Amino acid sequence: MTRVWERAGKLLAVAGLLVGLAGCTGSDGEGGVGLGLPGKARAPGDVIRVSPEDGSRAVPPEGPLEVRVDSGRLERVSVTQVADGRRSAVAGEVSADGLRWRPAEGSRLALAAKYSVDAVALDEHGRRSARHTTFTTVVPESRFIGYFTPENRSTVGAGMIVSFGFNRPIENRAEVERAIRITADPPVEVVGHWFGKERLDFRPARYWAAGTKVTVELGLRDVEGAPGVYGIQRKTVGFTVGRSQVSLVDAAAHTMEVRRDGRVLATLPITAGAPKTTTYNGKMVVTELYDVTRMNGATVGFGGEYDIKDVPHAMRLTESGTFIHGNYWADPSTFGSANVSHGCVGLRDVKGGGADTPAGWFYDRSLVGDVVEVVNSQDREVAPDNGLGGWNLDWDGWKAGSALR
Repeated sequence: MTRVWERAGKLLAVAGLLVGLAGCTGSDGEGGVGLGLPGKARAPGDVIRVSPEDGSRAVPPEGPLEVRVDSGRLERVSVTQVADGRRSAVAGEVSADGLRWRPAEGSRLALAAKYSVDAVALDEHGRRSARHTTFTTVVPESRFIGYFTPENRSTVGAGMIVSFGFNRPIENRAEVERAIRITADPPVEVVGHWFGKERLDFRPARYWAAGTKVTVELGLRDVEGAPGVYGIQRKTVGFTVGRSQVSLVDAAAHTMEVRRDGRVLATLPITAGAPKTTTYNGKMVVTELYDVTRMNGATVGFGGEYDIKDVPHAMRLTESGTFIHGNYWADPSTFGSANVSHGCVGLRDVKGGGADTPAGWFYDRSLVGDVVEVVNSQDREVAPDNGLGGWNLDWDGWKAGSALR
């Protein structure tokens, strides 16, 4: 099969300024990185300090909100409101000495909103470090809100699952599920599945067809989600399925076959999890893309085994910390011949991220919602609630998790 390394003409807009804190999990990884997990403390050795702490809840509208470094300088900072599937930037600027970012004078955060903070800093030797955090602001005591993905008006891959995370436990799950209506053009049945009382995902029986337009209608306003607690959202949002891209990682053969709309684009050499830190089997969905991110083993249960501050071309596959990413530190002969990672899937790259490397080629052709399936790894199947892992349930098992059946 053809190996294709040429660079795509244009970087994905969604990945342009995103940076983050991440880590690879092995078979026993208990990662705390990702979207909206509460109580995540700053990792030891973080160069970039963010207030409020990652995963904070009920942050007041006046903050405090600050990004700072003790030395070097902040290269770029992006603070974005992502609540309700929309993104809007928080105005602010870096101080003249480069050590601190603060919001513009008079700025206030929105109530019942989710924010992401993405920052890149350079130390005095020009070495780059990245950090990504999230927090949510206070919601009135008698109200609940659902934070959802994907973003409104986004273009996604065929494996996208619509996922709602609620800020309070939902007791009346049937009423809440009934108040969310998801339709597709062309039509397809879409069913909800609850993971506990604070998460509700929706998907069809099979991957979305390329070109499908999906509409999400939220009728949660005044719906009683729990005794005395009512929803506040009433709006319609939507997204488009751009194309179908499913990549099959064979951990035993050390290869990844990339298929676009059923046609093989390339077969790339990879390295997967080492024998003691194997990669999950099963279907995983790309949920975030970072042009550069930090990976610290301390965040996913590996202690001080690794701390790489500038991992290039990184794409999150699980909430617990599994990524497919560029790897510039392994010998080039490793790719296609050996498994040496801490559970991630590695593609050959160069420091800073190469345009014509396998990692750069794959990153430029990836979307949030693309599927990566791992086979022949000596590990268990990824849990359906670890990231957007719901495709690992068959259709009957998926429908069994609906409160309406």
